Amino acid sequence: MTTMDPRPDLRPPSLNADEKTTLLTFLDYLREAVLAKADGVPEPAVRTAGVPSGTSLLQLLKHLTAVELNWFVWAYAGADREQWEDEAAVSADDTAPDLAHAYREAIARANEVALACTDLDRPGARSLRETPPPSMRWVLVHMIEETARHAGHADILREQIDGSTGR
Repeated sequence: MTTMDPRPDLRPPSLNADEKTTLLTFLDYLREAVLAKADGVPEPAVRTAGVPSGTSLLQLLKHLTAVELNWFVWAYAGADREQWEDEAAVSADDTAPDLAHAYREAIARANEVALACTDLDRPGARSLRETPPPSMRWVLVHMIEETARHAGHADILREQIDGSTGR
């Protein structure tokens, strides 16, 4: 039986790609790096905190899902807040496949918002901070920074779990 690989083509953008394509491609690359680090990690290791602050691979997936929805869907697009919580704790019912699926759905929604934006300088509907609404350019760069930071955390956690390194 052949299975379809759900991961997108993650080749880097061409050296002459437009700005939005370049930013989204690098963001997607980082998103997939986080997902890959949680993939195949058995229970309870996937939910076990690897550092005193309580960070686990499942917690990173849950946090990044909320951050995607908060910045792109709620703040930039101005959609009504739904049932996501930025700092919700991982519950006993949360599984790696379920949280990975929720993260992929949030990514798809975020990418729809970004792709619909025709002017990277245009501010969004609102801000998550005590500032005026940021531009799509700012949101994309911020999400690259946020996701890269957490991809690094995921790298360390996965190495602590089973010695796995690399992308």
